[in-house]
Amino acid sequence: MDKVYVVYWSQTGNTQMMADAVGKGISKAGKEAAVLTVAQASLEELKQARAFAMGCPSMGVEVLEEDEMEPFVCEVEKFVSGKTVALFGSYGWGNGEWMDDWVSRMERAGAAVLRGAGLICQETPDGDALADCEALGEALAAV
Repeated sequence: MDKVYVVYWSQTGNTQMMADAVGKGISKAGKEAAVLTVAQASLEELKQARAFAMGCPSMGVEVLEEDEMEPFVCEVEKFVSGKTVALFGSYGWGNGEWMDDWVSRMERAGAAVLRGAGLICQETPDGDALADCEALGEALAAV
């Protein structure tokens, strides 16, 4: 069974809920989902993967979390060229600029962003948002 990684950072649990739903979609598609916090994730394993997902909420003035996720993403940028990446996260304010910036960063680094955009939801994901996350996981598993 192929393993598909879902790496996330979550402060309130909203992005964790999204990550778990992405993992559920991967499993529904017949692949093994490895849903890990950024602290648990291995850059070496991601280097070997064809495709993976990353999730982070909007922080501060619409940026990625700066202590753990931002340094991790900087390292991912070094090897993500030619890979497919699914991006997701929750936000409490703003208009999703942090996700647009993240998508652009990954594309500039040579990655194909699944569906050409990140998946975002405001605050706690509802049933529709979780279903969207599952569908994202299924699409990622098909890469």
